[in-house]
Amino acid sequence: MMKIEKKTLIICVIVGFLGLLAAVLGFAAEGKRIKASQVTEIQPGICSYPRSPAYGLGTSAALSLLVAQIFINVASGCICCRRNPYTSTTHWTLALACFIISWFTFVVAFMLLLGGAALNDQHGAENAYFSYYYCYVVKPGVFAVAAVLSLASATLGILYYLTISSGRDSAFGNHGAPNQSGIAMGQPQIPPTSHDPVFVHEDTYVRRQFT
Repeated sequence: MMKIEKKTLIICVIVGFLGLLAAVLGFAAEGKRIKASQVTEIQPGICSYPRSPAYGLGTSAALSLLVAQIFINVASGCICCRRNPYTSTTHWTLALACFIISWFTFVVAFMLLLGGAALNDQHGAENAYFSYYYCYVVKPGVFAVAAVLSLASATLGILYYLTISSGRDSAFGNHGAPNQSGIAMGQPQIPPTSHDPVFVHEDTYVRRQFT
């Protein structure tokens, strides 16, 4: 089981919270968006829009999503500088896929949130430049789709960060040979002795016997 460091856990919690916050605000904006039945056409091409909190909710959701995306990419580092020898092909492929899809979902969600918020901030004659023949309103589901994409973007960003971190940590954990501790045991080295017979002269042997 992979052990998650405290720093990694804090980064994941912050990004997850911001992504969840963006999703909640997006769904709230979906519920508070201006409906077609609430728009009054004063003159042809001039519409009167009621006040709606969808503008503030959509803008806040886009801001939360932007902060989450910046935070996770700063913590992960530049993707172009991450291809190191210690990163396996599997980790690199998964990280790259998460990185690309995360940015794609982020861009789409961010544009939908800002665009929907802008359309919910039209009031009176200001909308005459944007709708000459009919009054524009945000279509149902735009904020909801943006909310789902916001949550997906944050989730993929976290997965990208964890993939990069796990590949680096596992490589560092296997780097180098483990320390060899203890006392090396071996057989004592005894110099070889010669067992060849030694020939002694008979007179010398006799004198040694009488000495």
